Amino acid sequence: MSKEQNAPAVQDKGTVTYQVAGQDVKLSYQIVRDFLTKGNGQVSDQDLVQFISICKYNQLNPFLNEAYLVKFGTTPAQMIVSKEALMKRAEANDQYDGLKGGLIIQRENQILEIEGNFHLKTDTLLGAWAEVYRKDRKFPVIAKVSLEEYDKKQSSWNEKKSTMIGKVAKVQALREAFPAQLGAMYTQEESNNTIDAEYTEVKVANEIKSEANKTVFEIADVADEPQKEVIPTASAEIAFPKDENKVSAGPNF
Repeated sequence: MSKEQNAPAVQDKGTVTYQVAGQDVKLSYQIVRDFLTKGNGQVSDQDLVQFISICKYNQLNPFLNEAYLVKFGTTPAQMIVSKEALMKRAEANDQYDGLKGGLIIQRENQILEIEGNFHLKTDTLLGAWAEVYRKDRKFPVIAKVSLEEYDKKQSSWNEKKSTMIGKVAKVQALREAFPAQLGAMYTQEESNNTIDAEYTEVKVANEIKSEANKTVFEIADVADEPQKEVIPTASAEIAFPKDENKVSAGPNF
């Protein structure tokens, strides 16, 4: 048996394995950095420890987009949790007794609170509201939020203002109703940072950074060498097809 076969397997730093809904979830510093972090900043080991610990304690599966890290430049890293993950934890609590929500609009000269996210084109959207009910409380927990405070005027906010501000109201009400379970978790809609990048884009960015495509550039240098004359046997389009799928690298997270 060779020395390589006798050598123990090297485990990634900070590796933790836990179960969510009967499925194993394995996280490590490297996995979180490569696949579960968005932005152009470098996360610290302390950020990674906190993220992994919160995911394990709250039974979150980051690979189902229930949680991820955001880090831009020198600003502090921020953990983002999906609304669905918050709903799942609230519904798992025996005291949870339902939720309802809607929009706050101005219709002509009246300020109205309507249920759901539908409103007329002639209405002016002002914000959203939500109520969360607990079996052990006499009154519901109510949250009301202003569109002006959260509208980032880009990304999904331009296309789905009603849906986005409605999410903010619901997650705030859920967090106030279940502070012990949801108190440290915030959604992307509440974050000051707007993220358009997907995990696949982050992965590509990391590959470029690590010169994963270095061989391609080395091959491209061959084009500078003199080439032998070749008698074409087909049309120019067939013999020398255009590379329509070539994508230039650009900045991101």
